[in-house]
Amino acid sequence: MRTESEMMNSILNFAKSNEKIRAVWLNGSRANNNIEKDDFQDYDIVYVVDDTSRFIEDKSWIDYFGKTIIIQEPDDIDRNLGEDLDFSHHYMFLILFKDGNRIDFKFLNKAYAVDEYKHDSLTVLLLDKDNFLPSSSDPSDLDYWVKKTSEAEFKACQSEFWWCLQNISKGIMRDELTFAMRMYQIAHEELEKMTNWYIGINTGFTTSVGKFGKYYKKYLPNEIYELYIKTYSDSDYENLWNAMFSSCELFQIFSKHVSNNLDFEFDLSIGDKVVEYIQRIRDTVR
Repeated sequence: MRTESEMMNSILNFAKSNEKIRAVWLNGSRANNNIEKDDFQDYDIVYVVDDTSRFIEDKSWIDYFGKTIIIQEPDDIDRNLGEDLDFSHHYMFLILFKDGNRIDFKFLNKAYAVDEYKHDSLTVLLLDKDNFLPSSSDPSDLDYWVKKTSEAEFKACQSEFWWCLQNISKGIMRDELTFAMRMYQIAHEELEKMTNWYIGINTGFTTSVGKFGKYYKKYLPNEIYELYIKTYSDSDYENLWNAMFSSCELFQIFSKHVSNNLDFEFDLSIGDKVVEYIQRIRDTVR
């Protein structure tokens, strides 16, 4: 696998040698000094160009970066699915190379570049041939920090989580696995929201938990994290019941913490009554 230095040199040298590219910047995890680097991080690269069509219609430029395993063009996929997109404004290539490196290339025209450049705190400017981009502060994951919730959002999360549980129970009792698992996924997404707010409170809302909570292990107390991983299940119904009850226990812990710290109205008994109900259903098959 090519090193980060080799990859960044290729990315920058390609831009320097191509007059159609006017600026380059880096976004994403490799711009974030708060996380540990590893070989699996993508290179999120933005090229500001005079004409995006030159890179869309003739893709031979990709060979400069190495042999590929798979290329995805999300904008082309979306257009084929019926979306009305203007490729002259922006276009993306997601590319996995044979040596294991991945680069996500975004091509922008100048009209869109300035606005997008200013709206991502994880941005490192690599090249600006025309000096047209505004000055920016040091890269930060500020835009990705957990946001403080409102009481309305908190209550909506409560309602959706507890309501889904009776649907999961129904799916199990009817041996409708796909329905039960889908409903559990919806409930688990509400648990993730509550987990994020719990971590946000504990860190003063100055932390990112990462995409899909990938940094939970870092920010949750050990005993809480051990309970959290028990909220995942396979297709065995007994394991799904156990995961549900672990989710309920954790959701109550997080809800109480969030409500106490944000001074939200919270009725612990609602969850207790739902748990009692699904326990009663579970007991009928034992």
